[in-house]
Amino acid sequence: MKNDLFIRALSIDWNEVEKDSYLRHIPALKDLDYLQFRENVTFFVGENGSGKSTLLEAIAVSYGFNAEGGTKNYNFSTYNDLSGLAEAIRLSRGIIRPLAGYFFRAESFFNVATAIMEKYNDDGFLPDYHKVSHGESFLDFMSHSNRQGIYLMDEPEAALSPQRQLTLLLHIIQMAEAGSQFIIVTHSPILLGIPDAEILEFSDAGICPCEYEETESYRITKLFIENRQRMLDRLLHDDE
Repeated sequence: MKNDLFIRALSIDWNEVEKDSYLRHIPALKDLDYLQFRENVTFFVGENGSGKSTLLEAIAVSYGFNAEGGTKNYNFSTYNDLSGLAEAIRLSRGIIRPLAGYFFRAESFFNVATAIMEKYNDDGFLPDYHKVSHGESFLDFMSHSNRQGIYLMDEPEAALSPQRQLTLLLHIIQMAEAGSQFIIVTHSPILLGIPDAEILEFSDAGICPCEYEETESYRITKLFIENRQRMLDRLLHDDE
């Protein structure tokens, strides 16, 4: 186990989860008792609804982040949709404390941007992230996040062009090499290409390590690019 990671592992006490909770019916999570992190960059991959974002949110809340995103200093709520898993998670933390941290959620970044302007920008130092695109505002924030820290991201590619995803990829690599830790939920075959990252696939078989070339994101994207017309013909004429 790496000692320089800010989150080294997690364990789940299922006695803390309600008996009728939907969490007990998510195949990738229902038998999860312990999960170790081995690299500075860890990806969660898998189909929609496989439990990736649910686990990431629980890690974030357990670590002390606001459920909708932001830094540990952000304390606001526009909706209550917590799964309850955070209460059952115990994190094994590294011996070094991070200098910074951020929890990014694509689906609630607008709410975070609003809170920044209304509650956390008294000195006017922060830019108005509503005046630029979602992708631009996120990249602007990340470009100023150079301090060694823990960064949790849920689908950061959602508003980024392929070129901007490459920009983010480079920034993550540089920060990871400087000691930052990232845990990222993604469907992006570009971001998944980060060297030495650990990829964990969420499926009916549980959570298992996966090679880059074995991910659905890579295989389907590659198949479509190399066989576009044939795949389109099959998709468009399957019902005929």
